[in-house]
Amino acid sequence: MIKAQNIQKSYGKLKVLKSIDLEINKGEIVSIVGASGAGKTTLLHILGTLDQPEEGKVVIDDVEVNLLNDKKLSKFRNKNIGFVFQFHHLLPEFTALENVCIPSFIGGTSKKEAEEKAVKLLDFLGLSERKDHKPSQLSGGEQQRVAVARALINNPTVILADEPSGNLDSASAKELHSLFFSLRDEFKQTFVIVTHNEELANMADRKLTIKDGVILK
Repeated sequence: MIKAQNIQKSYGKLKVLKSIDLEINKGEIVSIVGASGAGKTTLLHILGTLDQPEEGKVVIDDVEVNLLNDKKLSKFRNKNIGFVFQFHHLLPEFTALENVCIPSFIGGTSKKEAEEKAVKLLDFLGLSERKDHKPSQLSGGEQQRVAVARALINNPTVILADEPSGNLDSASAKELHSLFFSLRDEFKQTFVIVTHNEELANMADRKLTIKDGVILK
């Protein structure tokens, strides 16, 4: 599903990623761990097409994303990749339902179809009774589940998560971790999760450790 070859990235004189090679299979849950500053988030952003490598290439579902122009890349990202970040990034003025629908609207889906899909996702995530609440009216765990629903709305093949439970209490974090596995079983998506949470990292099908810009063998 994801293939990265010779990924290199520097910021000024600091070489953050040094010739990363990586293959992730369809339906696999892979965790990426390492010390702060090791390059985990940079790698995730490159895999998610939010950043470009200086060297190397990324292939997602047989598409070499580095070769796409900005317009095609935005369209590909919207349709194929879902993101879950440490901070939920929900828009405070919109309800849970409206927040979930936003990527679908960007993709050109009708309001009726987007809302029907969003309602189903919120129900699956145990949030059907909270769909009309604004983010400020939701707990941290509920906000993050809304963010997960938003990541899923366009049926992406790949979900990329960056410290998804970093702001949650231990009970909510455990719930979120279990949720990722339920989603994989239900929707057959591929997950790449950057985390400092050892429990979550060890639950994954495979754990990769980055140190000094390389993946340890």
